[in-house]
Amino acid sequence: MKKLGMLLIVLMLAAFMTACGGSESAGGDGGSEGGGSGEAGFVGVSMPSKSLERWVHDGDNMVKELEALDYKVVLQYAEDVVETQVSQIENMITQGVDVLVVAAIDGEALTNVLQMAADSDIPVIAYDRLIRGSEHISYYATFDNFKVGQIQGNYLVEALDLENEAGPFNIELFGGSPDDNNAYFFYDGAMSILQPYIDEGKLVVKSGQVGMDKVSTLNWSAANSQSRMDNLLSTYYTDEEVDAVLSPNDGLAIGIISALKNIGYTDLPVITGQDAELQSLKAIIAGDQSMTVFKDTRELAKKVVEMVSAIISGEEAEVNDTETYDNGVIVVPSYLLEPVYVDADNYEEVILGSGYYTEDQLQ
Repeated sequence: MKKLGMLLIVLMLAAFMTACGGSESAGGDGGSEGGGSGEAGFVGVSMPSKSLERWVHDGDNMVKELEALDYKVVLQYAEDVVETQVSQIENMITQGVDVLVVAAIDGEALTNVLQMAADSDIPVIAYDRLIRGSEHISYYATFDNFKVGQIQGNYLVEALDLENEAGPFNIELFGGSPDDNNAYFFYDGAMSILQPYIDEGKLVVKSGQVGMDKVSTLNWSAANSQSRMDNLLSTYYTDEEVDAVLSPNDGLAIGIISALKNIGYTDLPVITGQDAELQSLKAIIAGDQSMTVFKDTRELAKKVVEMVSAIISGEEAEVNDTETYDNGVIVVPSYLLEPVYVDADNYEEVILGSGYYTEDQLQ
């Protein structure tokens, strides 16, 4: 009987730890329960995936900033599976977090779990990706996503010297994942710059594929961007070359570059990107990728921590945009940070100078 009693105690303890644990309690690949004291509060952070380097930086920066202020943190990654993210958020609610910070996989798939958070009086901050279809969003923190696209578009214009050159130049367009609200802002920002040159005939989209319904890339998949670029090259560029490619982020750019190199391109087109991922920065230094848009996630983490602290103190968080981000139910009060471009000419100043990466990491 004593052995049976001890076995029951062990099983009960194991069940308790599973319910309270951070990384594996709700599925997903990776995550952690932070080491903060919890005196300031308890924060749940839900990230979409570790497949993109930038989300790893986001999660790490968030935990670092929150723990420095004595917040307890549970951080989880859902590996781009919506059902996993929902389950993880449900688990955070059950654990009794004071605030949820959510970078959504699908901005329209969290309505029910956000209602659950609201029923438990847990405020929600949408992180970098707008969450749609719910009134239960307190704040949104992101970069100026329309401006990201404008930076990419302007870089293409300047690199091709469209103000002075007659052209025409061949360009192909790529968009982000259609379930990510930001993808539309990136694309619309870029096209606000590029469309006049397309209308004028200086830029030619030989495939005719224009618009997010034709150029989007599900799950921001590099494999999908490589496959689509393969198809574009074999169908439309047997006798001509591509002069420029609008890529909304670094992951897609790497897939595009692979497709071009596979058929023998050595003098690569002008190719844009975003997120300043390590592989793409190396590609920029090597001359394969032309530029990336740097969004310093350390600054975004600091801003979100300020929002968390304001919420827990019963105060209003600082915002600088109360008009742009309508999620279909409410206009979400937002704080937009400034993105900057990085290329071979300024990466030392912007990336190394800010300490985002070291010179050894870029070798």
